[in-house]
Amino acid sequence: MRTIHSLKELRTILRGYRGQGKTIGLVPTMGNLHEGHVSLVRKAAEMADVVVTSIFVNPMQFGAGEDLDKYPRTLAEDQDKLASAGNTLVFAPTLDEVYPEGLAKQTQVVVPDVSDGHCGASRPGHFEGVATVVTMLFNMVQPDLAVFGEKDFQQLAVIRKMVRDLMMPVDVVGAPTVREDDGLAKSSRNGYLTADERKIAPVVYQTLQATAGKIADGRTDFQALESEAEQSLGKAGLRPDYFNIVNSRTLKPASPDDQEITLLAAAFLGTTRLIDNLSVIR
Repeated sequence: MRTIHSLKELRTILRGYRGQGKTIGLVPTMGNLHEGHVSLVRKAAEMADVVVTSIFVNPMQFGAGEDLDKYPRTLAEDQDKLASAGNTLVFAPTLDEVYPEGLAKQTQVVVPDVSDGHCGASRPGHFEGVATVVTMLFNMVQPDLAVFGEKDFQQLAVIRKMVRDLMMPVDVVGAPTVREDDGLAKSSRNGYLTADERKIAPVVYQTLQATAGKIADGRTDFQALESEAEQSLGKAGLRPDYFNIVNSRTLKPASPDDQEITLLAAAFLGTTRLIDNLSVIR
């Protein structure tokens, strides 16, 4: 496994692989990798001959007051985890390599409609930052496929729409959420939780499961269910950001006739913002 920091070197190496007829998979990350990220790399390795994992903490997707400065940079540890997961290349560009003219002058990619609401409402500009950097990575790597985790459900929807609308020749693959034994979705931000907060955190997934059970029992009063879920989160010591029951394809409020529904949740535990989701087929 090799680690590359320059776009010129990356393109030279990938040109050689393409000349050999090899397929290329991409796993975009911001580093500080955990088993969830590693599972994406393993999935990409099953589907492509060459796997590129990008490690870049993208400032464009962080809003004012968010954790850009304290976001862990753990390249050495990340390399160790990737080496045994079937990864071929680590692409870890510098900020100047990605944004040579600075953020203020950077062309941005906006994905309308599906970026609205949920995390898009709570984090203005976040999905513009995600869509922009993913577009740039797609242009840098030119992968045949790219693997993203389903934990970031809205992000995955944004990227899929972007690829459809801009007719990008990339197969976007969603991979299931990897969880701790108690159900907590693995996330880089879990490391910010105190020991006491960590004991509470699984309530997010438990609340998703309880709500999904009520829907399976025939309830379609979705607004009431959302309110009940937020109350449950609050009683457990979390501060709900949102709990939304949506059509899995459009991410708009679900109707009683929808067959594929996704429950989207975000809540603060101390200063840490946790997100999770659960899909239901009726």
